[in-house]
Amino acid sequence: MPRHLFKRYMPDPASIREHKSLRFLGRLLHDPNLWHLNRHSVARAMGIGLFAAFMPIPLQMLLAAVLAISLRANMPISVSLVWLTNPITMPPVFYGTYKLGSWLMQIPSRQLPDELTWEWISGQLSTLWQPFLLGSLVAGLVFGATGYCLTQLYWRWWVGRQWRLRKEKRRAR
Repeated sequence: MPRHLFKRYMPDPASIREHKSLRFLGRLLHDPNLWHLNRHSVARAMGIGLFAAFMPIPLQMLLAAVLAISLRANMPISVSLVWLTNPITMPPVFYGTYKLGSWLMQIPSRQLPDELTWEWISGQLSTLWQPFLLGSLVAGLVFGATGYCLTQLYWRWWVGRQWRLRKEKRRAR
């Protein structure tokens, strides 16, 4: 069952409860529903984690944790999916979201210089931020919704497959 796959890679609930950036949530982290592995909580967690991963804000993990608490999704999966955009993957992902936003706004996108410097970024920030934020929001919503739907479909397929295999085993006896 998919539950076994997720359990194998999930962190310990106590380590997440004691994480220094999440301690302020206090008693909210003791809700057992935040740690359950069922189709709905895992699918919500996939949607939340993928959405938060595309948000260009500091403390993406905090956003994922707060959304997981409010939507009663699996907390460890939500928080860990945020790391899809890590310091290595962030530049190409955010460049792609900028290109998406400029395409949606129908404005020409800026070409990156040969050497990307903070001076160039700060000088261009006034024209870059709107398409960048729009692209990040749209990509987060699309990838989050896709992750949610694919998780629901995969889980249903897996459970149906397991039922068919059990039924065939019973008939073979």
